[in-house]
Amino acid sequence: MGRFYHDVPEECTVTSTSLPDSLIATLPGSSYTDPAIFAQEQERIFETMWFCVARSSELAKPGAFRTVDVGRESILVTRSRDNSIRAYFNVCRHRGAKLCTEESGEVKRAFQCPYHAWTYDLNGKLVAAPNLTKMPDVGRTEYGLVSVAVREWLGYVWVCLAENPPSFEEDVIGEVVARLGDVESIEHYDIDNLSVGKRIVYDVKANWKLIIENFMECYHCATIHPELTEVLPEFADGYAAQYYVGHGAEFGEEVQGFTVDGSEGLDRIPGVADDQDRRYYAITVRPQVFINLVPDHVIFHRMYPVAVDRTIVECDWLYLPHVVESGKDVSRSVELFDRVNRQDFDACERTQPGMSSRMYAKGGVLVPSEHHIGAFHDWVNERLGTPKG
Repeated sequence: MGRFYHDVPEECTVTSTSLPDSLIATLPGSSYTDPAIFAQEQERIFETMWFCVARSSELAKPGAFRTVDVGRESILVTRSRDNSIRAYFNVCRHRGAKLCTEESGEVKRAFQCPYHAWTYDLNGKLVAAPNLTKMPDVGRTEYGLVSVAVREWLGYVWVCLAENPPSFEEDVIGEVVARLGDVESIEHYDIDNLSVGKRIVYDVKANWKLIIENFMECYHCATIHPELTEVLPEFADGYAAQYYVGHGAEFGEEVQGFTVDGSEGLDRIPGVADDQDRRYYAITVRPQVFINLVPDHVIFHRMYPVAVDRTIVECDWLYLPHVVESGKDVSRSVELFDRVNRQDFDACERTQPGMSSRMYAKGGVLVPSEHHIGAFHDWVNERLGTPKG
């Protein structure tokens, strides 16, 4: 935990003997282009870790569902009759057909396979099938849908496909504590009870690791983020907010709110502490979540890596419920980070082709303000069992 951040420099300064002390090596180009490596990442990262799949409010009542791809698997997430969230492999137990083909929707009482009509209730139990009564030896629970571990936190649904899931407290909540210093700091934003004011889905033609690396550093900020550096002047110096544990980038003196033109924002979230006011905090929760905190809203990114060179990013802008319900104009705050996202994703898409160049076969280098990305690379190698070298 905390290996991204400046409190652990001993893990961020591993250098190649052929490089100056101010530079450390990146991953090789093949790490971003080789389908075999991506398949390993699907198996050993996305299918074994906690993966954020949906906003809880999307599953507002029993029978509401959403299907999402986690690694190589399709997962069905729904709300049961007892109001709890359930998640299952989206595979019929009869002949393996995909049970739900829609991305989202609602059923009244059960899910029915469109192939042979095997039918499962919201708790995953097999409740009906043609001639099922003539097969008394078929266990309704034994041949029910296969469950996936599920948790709700920050108003989002997280699933884990591992047979023995890792500790959610250590692997998810622990990432936030490592970044902010304590869990209370994020609880001040009451993210569970905020409402989605805007959602934008981006289709990024780049490897998922390029997107994480970009989000973690601000060496590029002065070059491609003019609006962001106007609001957060310290970003022009190249050091990202994530570089220091507990640090939030301070708004510029003349800036009134986290908006595209620095004008006044919306109603401040009541729990935000005075020392968090007029500050921006960024958090990476491996392997696919970015959380951005500002006094009046939260920006929550979820990445869905779908190919070695393609990543879907779903981004929510969250506000106080009365702000959304009253129809207040949120466009200036949305536009700021939408521009940042598009600028970042354009940079990642420009970088992706270079990963297959012979000039990048052995990778590139990280400058001091990017050294914390080296810890992310070490983590990827450890998850894949790749020797350090």
